[in-house]
Amino acid sequence: MAAPTTFSGEVWAELRLADARDVPHIYSLIHQMAEFELLTDLFAATHELLTSTLFPTPQPAPFTSFTALILDLSPSAIPASADTVGSLRLDLAASPLADPEAAAFPSPRGGGRVTAGFVICFPNYSTFLAKPGLYVEDIFVRAPWRRHGLGRMMLSAVAGRAAEIGMGRVEWCVLDWNQNAIDFYEQMGAEVFTKWRICRLTGPALDKYKGSGSGSQEEKDAGKAE
Repeated sequence: MAAPTTFSGEVWAELRLADARDVPHIYSLIHQMAEFELLTDLFAATHELLTSTLFPTPQPAPFTSFTALILDLSPSAIPASADTVGSLRLDLAASPLADPEAAAFPSPRGGGRVTAGFVICFPNYSTFLAKPGLYVEDIFVRAPWRRHGLGRMMLSAVAGRAAEIGMGRVEWCVLDWNQNAIDFYEQMGAEVFTKWRICRLTGPALDKYKGSGSGSQEEKDAGKAE
């Protein structure tokens, strides 16, 4: 394993739109998240699936479909571009930060940047508000970079973009044992619903419904009788 890269002084963070070049890092970050959440048994992503689903051709406009965002850190200022969604300047002069994985996460944007996190989000719809919303599927920061305000910047940037384009709300899930995350979200003003439960069909439980939307009730009843 390569020696840790130490960041000190001013470090610039950029949350930007991802592209297909980021897929290897997105894959690795999702796996790290699965390890943190003790859910590696559910991990089935591949580079090919991530590329085809997150970066189709033609690609929809950001925040109108599946949208992937990447968190990059740089030892020099990152000029804002059309891909920039959020940014933050860190002062590590008093507490230099050692990133043992920096060599494994070089940003494809170059310039000495290191990828440290990601967000995946997509639109949903609130019938009560009669407005579209934004669902944050994942928000993740690698361990060395946590507790530096990066998660707050990322979520604030996504929420800000949702508000700017007229969406009615932003939603996400949190594991009930992750009290640090729950406290953080509540500090940001989010309401954590304890009376709601996630319902999910996946794998064989979902596949058994293939074709169930076609045919008449009489045909289905006849099939049961055979």
